[in-house]
Amino acid sequence: MSVNKRPVTADPIIDVFLDALWSAKGLSDNTLASYGTDLRHFQNYLLAKNLALLDANQETVRQYLEWRQEQGFAKSSTARLMSSLRRFYAYWLSVKRIDIDPSAKLASPALSRNLPAALSEAEVDALLSEPEAQEPIEIRDKAMLELLYATGLRVTELVSLTMDQISLRQGLVRITGKGGKERLVPLGELAVAEVEIYLSLARSELLKGKQSEVLFPSRRGTMMTRQTFWHRIKHYALRAGIATELSPHTLRHAFATHLLNHGADLRVVQLLLGHSDLSTTQIYTHVAKARLQDLHRQHHPRG
Repeated sequence: MSVNKRPVTADPIIDVFLDALWSAKGLSDNTLASYGTDLRHFQNYLLAKNLALLDANQETVRQYLEWRQEQGFAKSSTARLMSSLRRFYAYWLSVKRIDIDPSAKLASPALSRNLPAALSEAEVDALLSEPEAQEPIEIRDKAMLELLYATGLRVTELVSLTMDQISLRQGLVRITGKGGKERLVPLGELAVAEVEIYLSLARSELLKGKQSEVLFPSRRGTMMTRQTFWHRIKHYALRAGIATELSPHTLRHAFATHLLNHGADLRVVQLLLGHSDLSTTQIYTHVAKARLQDLHRQHHPRG
């Protein structure tokens, strides 16, 4: 008489891994959520085969990647999945729950490195000039846009700024970025001036007597979401007649590109952007190089 194998069910091993990763790396909630989503999708695939996550071998992972390709998953999604699997199995290898990392020898799909769309300096001027100086909400938006372009912050970093992170006297903003890494970024005179105007004329109007440490509160006096500010950017771009396709990081891309176009060192831009790896910043050299080639064609006698 044959004995049926006990069905494998979902276990808390993913949560254990995510808790360990949070403690050790200080990753953002969004990053941890992405890892969790990827791992649970793979776990569901394995459950249908009566396998647990730590039972997977290289062939199992390879078959899953082939299945994803057949289902039409984007290469970028699969590349992120591979990053999740590598971290997951590297962790369990380090605590000796497994002997071999089944993802170690599998390559991630090759991704084309799309150049980020950057606004021209004239378009940035038009965008930053759109908010009007009479409305508290637009005074706030103008200060945010000026600060964003002056510092190259991520939108998430901008909307979560608190009062104690900015020093107008020193002209600096202190940012805790990805992985809990802290950096100081200079503001520039125009950004300082606009934030001063905002603090004196508009912030109290938005808070309506509420207490908050958020530097740029929403109409409700709470922290704005990145999606809300992204809609504000699109609103002003539409008013300014800007046809360039925008992204949530449009001004961050413009910040990096314009610095390089004006001769900034790539490593300085890396520090200002908060990139841990210079290779992440190097994509902007292609943008700057294209700009230089265009200038050469326009102005060189043999261009």
